[in-house]
Amino acid sequence: MTAREAPRARPRRGAPAPLLVVAVVALVVLALAAALLGHPTRTASAPAPASTAPGRTAAPLPFTWSIGSQLWEGGCGHTYLVDRAPRAVAPPPVAADSGAWAGTHGAVHGGEALVRITVQGRSPSDAVVLHALHVRVVDRAAPLPWNAYRMDNGCGGAVTPRHFAVDLDRPRPLARPVDGLDASGAEVRKIPAVSFPYKVTSSDPEELLVSARTAGCDCRWYLELEWSAGGRTGTVRITDGGKPFRTSGTRGRPAYVHDSAEGRWITDSDSGQTG
Repeated sequence: MTAREAPRARPRRGAPAPLLVVAVVALVVLALAAALLGHPTRTASAPAPASTAPGRTAAPLPFTWSIGSQLWEGGCGHTYLVDRAPRAVAPPPVAADSGAWAGTHGAVHGGEALVRITVQGRSPSDAVVLHALHVRVVDRAAPLPWNAYRMDNGCGGAVTPRHFAVDLDRPRPLARPVDGLDASGAEVRKIPAVSFPYKVTSSDPEELLVSARTAGCDCRWYLELEWSAGGRTGTVRITDGGKPFRTSGTRGRPAYVHDSAEGRWITDSDSGQTG
């Protein structure tokens, strides 16, 4: 090697060549770009639109309905089954407070349950036709072995229009129209039974009273109301706030009536005759 020749510098081991560094950076950029294009980012300021399931929203019913499920015969006659000793049961309430009393005591209708269904159309001119009322028993068990508490010791009658009787002990219970009684005046007047169909409008509602009786079961049940209006048809399930109604037989259960003079529940000598 002459003095004019400069020594060649050796590349340091471990340091990548410039072209290799550029190639690696390019590959990383391309990979990131592909990822971003394939999976776009979502931020809080620009959320992705929610998907909407296909299909149409169901049209509202052409009528409204409501129920009363804590009714007493004549406003005062009823029996509840309660899993408590007499000393732990409050005095009978007035009929208007029966729901709260029954809920506090975990009470079940004894022998008979009365359910009032009020149906009213939404239009004063377009009638809704009510075609049928069906009974569906979803569960049968042995009658509850609880004490029976009677809310009265005999009382007067009341108006019972559109009255339907249901025997829950039958294999296929039917809602059978029966005569009602109007005892609001000096003399009792019979209200003849009227069968389906009925028509309702906003100015002409209907009230259906269902009397569901049982002697031999602890029954859970609900109702189905068939209707049609304006070319539409349907069936509405009538329940007790989303749960089946419940009625249990009381035959042979210890029965009590409330002695208001003594302020306590006393044994009813006719307990063996209850439904």
